[in-house]
Amino acid sequence: MPGREDVFQKAMNEGHSAAWDQEWSKAAAAYRKALQEMPDHPKALNSLGLALFQQANFDEALQIYQRVAQIAPQDPIPMEKLAQLLERTGHLKEAIEAAFKAADLFLNQRDVDKAIENWVRVTTLDPEHVLAHSRLALAHERLGHKPQAVMEYIAVASLVQRTGNAQKTTELVNKALQILPESAEAAQAQTLLRTGHLLPKPLRPKGGTGPIAMAQVKQLEKPKKEADSGLDPIAEARKKALTRLAEILFEYTTDDGAAQQQRRGLQALMRGTGQLSMQSSEQTKVVLHLGQAIDAQSKGNETQAAEELEHALEAGFNHPALYFDLGLLKSNGDRLESAIRHLQHAVKHNDFGLAARLLMGQINQKLERFGPASIEYLEALKLADAMIVPAEQSDEIRQMYEPLIEAQAMQTDEPSLKRLCDNINGMLMRKSWRNHLYKSREQMPKSQDGDMPMPLAEVILQAQSSQVLESINYVHQLARAGRLRSAMDEAFQALTYAPTYLPLHTLIGDLLVRETHTQEAIAKYSVVAQAYSVRGEAAQSAKMLRRVIQLAPMDMAARTKLIDQLIARGQVEDAIREYIDLADISYRLAELDMARKTYTTALRFIQQANADRNWNVHILQRMADIDMQRLDWKQAIRVYEQIRTLRPDDEGVRKNLVELSLRMGQFAQANAELESYLSYLQTSSRGEQGVTFIEELLAERPDDPILRRALAQAYQQAGRLADAVAQLDAVAESLLNNNKKEEALVVVNQILLMNPPNAEQYRQLLLQLQAG
Repeated sequence: MPGREDVFQKAMNEGHSAAWDQEWSKAAAAYRKALQEMPDHPKALNSLGLALFQQANFDEALQIYQRVAQIAPQDPIPMEKLAQLLERTGHLKEAIEAAFKAADLFLNQRDVDKAIENWVRVTTLDPEHVLAHSRLALAHERLGHKPQAVMEYIAVASLVQRTGNAQKTTELVNKALQILPESAEAAQAQTLLRTGHLLPKPLRPKGGTGPIAMAQVKQLEKPKKEADSGLDPIAEARKKALTRLAEILFEYTTDDGAAQQQRRGLQALMRGTGQLSMQSSEQTKVVLHLGQAIDAQSKGNETQAAEELEHALEAGFNHPALYFDLGLLKSNGDRLESAIRHLQHAVKHNDFGLAARLLMGQINQKLERFGPASIEYLEALKLADAMIVPAEQSDEIRQMYEPLIEAQAMQTDEPSLKRLCDNINGMLMRKSWRNHLYKSREQMPKSQDGDMPMPLAEVILQAQSSQVLESINYVHQLARAGRLRSAMDEAFQALTYAPTYLPLHTLIGDLLVRETHTQEAIAKYSVVAQAYSVRGEAAQSAKMLRRVIQLAPMDMAARTKLIDQLIARGQVEDAIREYIDLADISYRLAELDMARKTYTTALRFIQQANADRNWNVHILQRMADIDMQRLDWKQAIRVYEQIRTLRPDDEGVRKNLVELSLRMGQFAQANAELESYLSYLQTSSRGEQGVTFIEELLAERPDDPILRRALAQAYQQAGRLADAVAQLDAVAESLLNNNKKEEALVVVNQILLMNPPNAEQYRQLLLQLQAG
């Protein structure tokens, strides 16, 4: 039984609103609510599929699109989405089948361009798919794309030749020569046939190895189905690194033409702001070397993999995933110092910090540098311990490790150091390391005051700086009692035997805030943030910088440093939000150039980090607002065009494009924009919205002939013949009043083609104009 239409529509609107704000979990919840009313509604299912995809919930998104494909089997869109998702997740065989089916469905709808796009996807994934090459050859031939048709016929000929059918092979090569007699490729193929050689097999398009790499990573390390992940921390991080590299490779090698055009457009907008991204030649090298590195690792060839990663690094690619993977590969050989240097670039990243610390501990232990090794192992245990406690206790746990690490740095007894390294390595380097840590924590004695958790390191060693912990507790007690001066004196006293214990410095900053010494607190927090950053503690550094920003919201330097720390930790979404906040501050200070420059930098970061591209729209909207305020209409048009490419259904953007084009006297461009949007609405079965859209434009420019003609066309398509004639009549009258007789004749002829009831009157008018 169908659900309530009003409840369904309300839920859909809520979902669209949440999606606009990039709140994908809320959007998904709203779409699920809508589907409770109408479980098989294609639009709701498609919207839910998109929300799930944005949350990286690829498995459920696949199920949703499969369901849409069953409900609307003749609709090619869900099948195309299925192909893209399957390709994205490395299920190549299923992706090929779905893309081929999507191409046939598009062809049934006479959308040849989309059919070609999906056949190309098939041949990218499977260069020897003879049916897809055959369809491409026919399509390109009929569309007059002669060079492409020749290449596809040669590809089919190569595949047919290997089946032993020499006659058919010759026919196909002759067909290629017939289409384009001057083709060097076809002539070369004919020469090869005459001399009895095999034609070269069709190759995967240049750089098109992203999906293949993703499939190799999926097969490389499938974790066992255990309560834990089934992998030790280093194996977990290795898998994450390879997956991330494959995803980055995927982003650069599977974009369709529209996406590539979009990327070029965004780069054009950012031109003049410095070196924002790799050059095309460098990107090509990176794609090549990353693909070969992943392929080599999947085959167990670690030496070649390391060489390819180094080449990618030399070409300008410096992602933490690359540094970790390269450090890991070198740690397995004899280039241990080089391995440490690479791993140091990965320790700040959430996904690789624990494993990088463990590897550096193991390397230092191999080199018999037991002091540095023990520190790295304790840093690793600190990260692991913080992962398994409740989120609200993780910061406290990290702080509790600092006096332990500081005390350990003073140890020189080699057997004790070696024993500590072995104990921590044994505790963490196991497949069920999380479960082991949980059990170890359960067996630990609880802290006496119940407020401060105890670190797991207490199981391995006794803290030699228990006096620091007792002092901190006493400082807290004094502060709670309102005795701030005494608390400060006790904190400074504690510094005499723990001068580098940063939580103690942070506590002093907190006391300064309570005493309203704001500038001194800001200085203290800033120093602590810098110290944490030097230590590789990006999370703690970011926390300190946020405190600075709370005290001094306009501190641009602190915000810039915070962004650097967030990027180092791989917190892409948070970094983007900080960029936007930073630009908003400049905007509020009326520093429009600085605000726009910051937005531009944010766009660059989104591209480099392969972040959710919905952020592009949000930032581009703000850039367009700035351009409009500066009366830079030409630049505003370029920005709005990019938004229109990303969101073709944004009516406000379309309206701005038309109005700006008319304002600048670019009438042809305004007319083209109108026709493009009306065509888009027609294909989306929303033609009636086109009438309202043009009527709103005319309300602001009532005498504009371009708008009146467009409205007449919209009325005619909607079956409102009388209204269409009235609009054209007004246009003709305006043209005659302005002595534009020839243009008026064209409009009157257009009216006559509609065969209105008073057609005879217009024929008389036409004769008068022709005679006069």
